[in-house]
Amino acid sequence: MFTASDFLASPFSTRRLPRVSRARFGLIVLAIGATAACLVLVKKADAVDEHRRARQLVLHYTLSRIEDPVIVIGDSIVEASTLPRSICGHAIVNAGLNGASTTSDLGSWLSDALGSKRAALIVVSLGTNDALVSAAASEQSFGDRYGALLAQLSRLTPQLAVLAIPPVEAQGRMTIEMQNEAMTTINGYNSGLPDVAGRNGATFVALPAMPRPYTIDGVHLSSGGYKAWDAAVMQAATRVCG
Repeated sequence: MFTASDFLASPFSTRRLPRVSRARFGLIVLAIGATAACLVLVKKADAVDEHRRARQLVLHYTLSRIEDPVIVIGDSIVEASTLPRSICGHAIVNAGLNGASTTSDLGSWLSDALGSKRAALIVVSLGTNDALVSAAASEQSFGDRYGALLAQLSRLTPQLAVLAIPPVEAQGRMTIEMQNEAMTTINGYNSGLPDVAGRNGATFVALPAMPRPYTIDGVHLSSGGYKAWDAAVMQAATRVCG
């Protein structure tokens, strides 16, 4: 994962740009922006890290007082969602962490947060950050990392669900060229997720069509985008209702 220090050296030499395509470079910048809102100052990145630590602590406290929750784990798209508080008598815990990806070791973190407890069901929604900073050729490694995470999470719950990666769109700083390159990666990841889910005892949940515009900045969902995303999450969550 790229960090703030990788991008704070300025200006960029044009002789370095051929190492990545113009669209890929733009996507990397967008991914960092999604993780750290603003990377102009190192202090801002530190503030984001502090936010992550504070949120993880709050989630630790939350999970310590809840039995058999439905946990939705993932990135900032999860964190910014406003899901119902419960379903069929099970509390729904939003465990989204800004900037999370399949490299974030979420399985170990959630295991520590749960302690000796288990979740009734875990819904995983990841992949956007992976797609924005990874090359399309990394589909295999993405699937391997996702599978390893599901293997960890399967020890924490009897039921697992995997949500499809939502699409990005040409809006804000996301150009059509950047959108096309990102969607090539996202579509590749999504095509492999049903198999990854199946091999790890999880249910794959596709996303319904989203009305345009479905994002507020090309990446993060708008109210219309969340209406479709929420419906998919709750579809997965109904598995705890028997």
